[in-house]
Order: sequence, then C-alpha cells, then structure tokens
Amino acid sequence: MAYDRGITVFSPDGRLFQVEYAREAVKKGTTTIGLKFKSGVILIVDKRLSSRLVEPDSIEKIYDVDEYIGCATSGLVADARVLIDEARRYAQRHKITYGENIAVELLVKSVCDYKQNYTQYGGGRPFGVALLVAGVDDMGVHLFETDPSGALVAYKATSIGSGRPVVMDVFEKEFEDGMTFEAAAKLGLKALGAAIEDSLSADSVEIGVVETGKKFRRLAESEIVKLIGKG
Repeated sequence: MAYDRGITVFSPDGRLFQVEYAREAVKKGTTTIGLKFKSGVILIVDKRLSSRLVEPDSIEKIYDVDEYIGCATSGLVADARVLIDEARRYAQRHKITYGENIAVELLVKSVCDYKQNYTQYGGGRPFGVALLVAGVDDMGVHLFETDPSGALVAYKATSIGSGRPVVMDVFEKEFEDGMTFEAAAKLGLKALGAAIEDSLSADSVEIGVVETGKKFRRLAESEIVKLIGKG
C-alpha cells in the first residue's frame, strides 16, 4: 500500500506505481497518430463525439505550440492543456530571448523536464497525458513521443492512446521512408480506422500537418473529406 500511494517511493522491485498508473490513463485515451512523410509530419486524432449534443468545434485534440511546431495529445484533457500552455511559454520565451524559433527537440526536452518534476517530488501527481510533438527546424523534420514519466523518444511513425497496438502493427508492416503526404495520410487513416473499428468521417477526425518551409496547420473539413475519399 505504501508503495502504491507514494509518488516518491520506489517499490522493492524498482517501480513507481503512480507513474505506471498515469501511463494506464494514457492507454485509455483517444487514439492519436503521428507519422513522417518526405517533407514533413502528419498528426491524426480520433475525435468522435460522446454525444450528438456536443458541439464538434469545441473538441480540440491538436494544438499549435509555435509557428512550426504542433502537438497532439491522448489522456486527461485538463492535464494536456496545462502542458500545452507550458510548451507555448517555453517557445515564446526562447523567441523573445534569442530572436529565433525554438528547436523542436529543445522544446520537447523542456516539457519533459517539467513532467519529470511531478514524478520526483511529493505534493503532486504525474501528468496523465502523453504528447506527440511534430515540427520542423534547421535540423530537419521531427516527431517526438513523450510519456507521463518525462521520457521522450523520436519516431518515424508512432501512436498513443487506446488504439496504439493496432496502429503500430499496421505501421510495422506498411510504413516506408520518404512517402508522399497523400500516401502517409492514407496509411494513417487506414491505421486509425483499424484501431477504432469504425468508418471514418470528416467530423470524427482531426488532422494537423507541418512541412519544411511551411507553418503548422490543421486541415479544413473539406480537405479531410478528400483524404478519406482517397483512402
């Protein structure tokens, strides 16, 4: 019981149970996908509504962090909002101080340091959310996954949330380096459809794209309809 409740107490076999429970919260989150293509990164999120009474525009799963950095989340929405605000502050402070956009890896490491603090000191709890951060900078195209422990890993294609096992199985078999945007979008939507075991529609999917030399943007519903049609 003591190991189970204390965030700063290791169990005899070297585990922090509260961090592991936070990871379980992420596994129950919505399926979120990120994959690289030839000149950028695409983020795809399942945002099916829990009720027909919910306003679709009020559900936001993909966020702008900086002009060339976007983020998709899975897990506790309120926790995600706090981390996104923190990431935006890091990006703005860097821009004001140095007069340039923050490097993607530096931003991700800063957010992960912030998350790690909540696994080390008493009086708090880990963030029950994982992030997929996509961006471009002078070093190239980047896709990072973070988890509640503050760990980060760079990926060519990855997924977080409840559908991760199915999506990763599809990516392991079909992902290829240097794909076009259309091919990457088609593969991502195919993987998402397999994970949720349902047909996709423009109002149940949110897509964000960042490309070399272009700012991060979320696709309009009409563009999503075309991509789903091609899939």
